[in-house]
Parts: sequence; structure tokens; C-alpha cells
Amino acid sequence: MKRIVVSTLAVLGMLFSASVVVAEKWDMPMAYSATNFHSQTGAEFASCVTDGTGGALEIVTHPGGSLFGGSDIKRAIQTGQTQIGERLLSAHQNENALFGFDSIPFLATSFEDAVALWEFAKPELSSLLDSQNLHLLYSVPWPPQGLYFKKEVNSVADMEGIKFRSYNTATARIAELAGMIPVQIEAAEISQAFATGVAEAMISSGSTGYDRKVWESLTHFYEVDAWLPRNYVMVNKDSWEGLDDGTRNIINGCASLAEYAGYWRAVHYTQFTMGELAKNGMFVGRAGDALTDELRGFGETMTTEWLESAGEAGQRIVDGFLAR
Repeated sequence: MKRIVVSTLAVLGMLFSASVVVAEKWDMPMAYSATNFHSQTGAEFASCVTDGTGGALEIVTHPGGSLFGGSDIKRAIQTGQTQIGERLLSAHQNENALFGFDSIPFLATSFEDAVALWEFAKPELSSLLDSQNLHLLYSVPWPPQGLYFKKEVNSVADMEGIKFRSYNTATARIAELAGMIPVQIEAAEISQAFATGVAEAMISSGSTGYDRKVWESLTHFYEVDAWLPRNYVMVNKDSWEGLDDGTRNIINGCASLAEYAGYWRAVHYTQFTMGELAKNGMFVGRAGDALTDELRGFGETMTTEWLESAGEAGQRIVDGFLAR
């Protein structure tokens, strides 16, 4: 009997040890608040993977820059400090111009255009990320970008000297072309930046303005549909290759669902958030013809600059999109 008990305990011990080895937890840093639709989509993706693997792989999201600040997330995934995370890759355009394909002013100005542009860019971007020890899982667009100010603006001349929140190379360049002062500010710092006067304007979606209650500091939102930037969920390549085929299939299935759900969230969220901005006292409307024409002139300049820096890969993306 004693031998049976000892043998049973030994088997249970081996099973327990095996479960410890199999069960794995991945932390998923995200830069935007928990209420943001990207963060909500990411949370659902994490639950999908956790449930789909029966808890063998648990993904836990950390929104609002609570685990890593937005500017640190990509590097943290690359170096294995965390296994998975979400990042606005256009913020890293200074590393490689291809990361800014989704922020070329007035190239893709609608959700339909954004989908078409992504079809041509995805192979190029996936290859670039692979070379950086990253595996792309899914991508979700933001609503179209508009201009926020704390005063009425009818022309570029009205922007002179304004402190302009930038989040990538494109936003900083627009500020320079318009005579504004670019100030690098991550999403989690927006509310404080406007409240303290560190920034006075920005280009962003209605979603960001709604999440951060910018009506407490700003007064005008001009619809210009400049571009639809994307957030990307990526995995450390070594961690990805360390998974078995079944787990990777589950993650890919959950990623496809997240990309679909996130896209439609963005579509429906667009009008809702602009309505909320107006409801809270902001002017919300199309930019005037004079301002729109001046901004499109900036777009032509920036497109030429981007193509020069993005090389053949960038040219393939733009040519494919325009010829579709």
C-alpha cells in the first residue's frame, strides 16, 4: 500500500510539474486607456486566446501605458521583456520610413481606402517586422484624423506659433510646414498636456478626443480626413516560434476575429465620438476650403518626401494602391 501511495504521489507530482511547464502567461502592454476601442478589442483578443487554449496560454492586457509607456512597447517586445503588445508603428518612422505608410497625408482618406492600402503594405511591413524579431498578428485602423484647436482656425496662417502635439514623423512635419511648434506627447499624457498648456492643438481622431475629454481644454474639431493610422499587435518572434502549431492556430484565429471586430468598432465609433465632442460643447465640422487646400499642399510635399525615404518598397505600396 505504501508503494502504491508513493507511486501515486510521484505521478501526481509529474503531472503538476507538466502543467506548470505547459501553462504560460503573456503580458500585453497597450498605450491607450482601457475604455479605448483598441484596448477593448485587445482585451477580447486576450480572452479569446486564454479561453481557446484552455488557460494553457493566458494573455493579460495592461492598457494606458501602465506596464510600458507607448514609446517603449515595441522595444520591449523585440527584446523579450514582454512577449506581446500593441503599438502605433508610425511613431517609429524614424527607424524605417515604411512604418509611416499609413500616415501619408490625403493618400487613404476613408476606411475603404485604408483597407486597400493595407493590402499592399502588409507584406512589406510583415517582412520588416520579421527582420526585427517581431511577428505581426493583426492591425486595426483608427478613425480619420482631424484637427483640434482651442480657437477658430480658417487658414494655415492662423496656426502660426501654436504648440502642436505630435505622435509620429508625419504630425511633426505638418506642424513644421504650418509654422507650429511640434511637441512629442504620448497618448496617456494628452489630457495633462492640454490642461497645463504644454500643447494647444493636435491632429487625431474623434476617438482620442472623446477618450481624453479634450473639450475640457480645446474648443474646435475640424474634419479633414488626413489619414487613418493603424495600431498593430505583435509578438516576440522567439516566443511565437516556441509555441506549438495548435496554439499558434488558436492565436491566429483570435487575431482574425479581433481585426474584424476592431475595424467595425472604428467605423461605428467615428460618428459616435464626433457626436460626443459636439454634445460637450465643441465645434465639430468640416474644415473650410482654403484650409483644406493648404493642407493638401502639405500632403503633396510630404508624399514626395516619404517616397524618397521609403525607397522601392514604399514605391511598390503607393503604386499598387493607386493602380488598384
